[in-house]
Amino acid sequence: MSIDLSQLTISKTRNHLLRGDFTVQELTESYLKNIAKKNSDINAYVEIFDDVLAQAEKADKEIATQKEKSSPLCGTPVAIKDNILIKGRHVSCGSKILKNYKATYDATAIAKLKEAGAVFLGRANMDEFAMGSSTERSAFGPTKNPHDTLRSPGGSSGGPAAVVAMDGALASLGSDTGGSVRQPASFCGVVGLKPTYGAVSRYGLVAMASSFDQIGPITKTVEDAEIVFNAISGKDPYDSTSAESITQNSKPKTSKFTIGIPSFLFGKETPLEDDVLQNFNNSIEMLKKEGHTVKEVEMPLVKYALPVYYIIMPAEASTNLARFDGVRYGLYAEGKNLFDDYADTRGVGFGPEVRRRLLLGAYVLSSGYYDAYYRKAVAVQNAIRFDCESAFKNVDVIVTPTSPTPAFVLGEKLEDPVAMYLSDILTVVANIGGFPAISVPSGTVMRGKSSLPLGIQFMAPHNEENVLFSIGKEFEIIKE
Repeated sequence: MSIDLSQLTISKTRNHLLRGDFTVQELTESYLKNIAKKNSDINAYVEIFDDVLAQAEKADKEIATQKEKSSPLCGTPVAIKDNILIKGRHVSCGSKILKNYKATYDATAIAKLKEAGAVFLGRANMDEFAMGSSTERSAFGPTKNPHDTLRSPGGSSGGPAAVVAMDGALASLGSDTGGSVRQPASFCGVVGLKPTYGAVSRYGLVAMASSFDQIGPITKTVEDAEIVFNAISGKDPYDSTSAESITQNSKPKTSKFTIGIPSFLFGKETPLEDDVLQNFNNSIEMLKKEGHTVKEVEMPLVKYALPVYYIIMPAEASTNLARFDGVRYGLYAEGKNLFDDYADTRGVGFGPEVRRRLLLGAYVLSSGYYDAYYRKAVAVQNAIRFDCESAFKNVDVIVTPTSPTPAFVLGEKLEDPVAMYLSDILTVVANIGGFPAISVPSGTVMRGKSSLPLGIQFMAPHNEENVLFSIGKEFEIIKE
């Protein structure tokens, strides 16, 4: 049969495979053809693996022998962000400094997808070391938005989001440190989930900011995000911050939720574009008509979330990236002495945005500034988390637009780091507090002749992904 990739989801594909409408190999070949057609323009993939069809053949055998007993993900073609380790595969984090480096082990999330029988198509482009909001800061060149190739797909998981949006995979894995799964999902018109901190093991994810990083799925539907999340979540002995997920065995307490709208959305601190705000208000009205209660919530300290993030994140990044010195991994530039070896390697290997953040991180951790900046930021972080927890005593979910704008033009914010950082203003709160959050497509707005996607973000208390899945699925239905 002819396979219409645009109509496929993980659950629909599962039914087709079980019925024998097509094989995993036929499905995979369709994706490879589509990738060959589109990727040269969009640049979402930096590598297509050479054993994809062999993986598909193995999945076909699994389905043939196990039938319904096989995993819901068996035979699902997926893409992986270029900072998640797959044993024996190159991983570069979009950086020159990891040139030709091959992973020596599987990330736990990868091991779980392998066990489930997923087919790994390739690695997807990203901002270098996940430092960016536009996927323009990559050693492999920028990724373009499938809806308008003059615009950004968002970042830093712009490659994984663009892959799903261009029908280059059924699902992808990204990493979310300050919105890096949800913002590109919004820009590309797909679903992006940031799980509760610790719900998915970080073992095998190249660390940027260890207290914020979280692996999350990017998919076409909320149901698909739930399927992937259930497969990759859970306690991992290799990650002491991981915890056993309770979502898989729990159900929402009610089908009607109390929705909190933060008052800061309507202040000067949040530069929402007019049609983005209108789209959000329309979405809230739809939820009201379905019987959900909507109330405004006060979270006075949340306005400090972005400054706090851009102190703690560079501080942790400067520590984590100290290991990339030319001695153990990737690129090596020989200097006159050992110090020059380090300086030349890092100077050539790291791009300008990474160098900027490493310098900022080293500064806030330095003697005389640690108490003034880093320590104070951590104290405010804890206060922001308490702010959100207090709000959750009165509401089930907190809802905002995912981003203040639709996808912006490539290059528009590249030389203005503050404008770029403001892209994360609505997403960083979930990372600051460790809360789960999901971006769901909420409509489109026009920019010139382009119809650009928007996303609505739902944030829930810790370990209540089930609430996000419930309200997210309902929102998809009422938006149709």
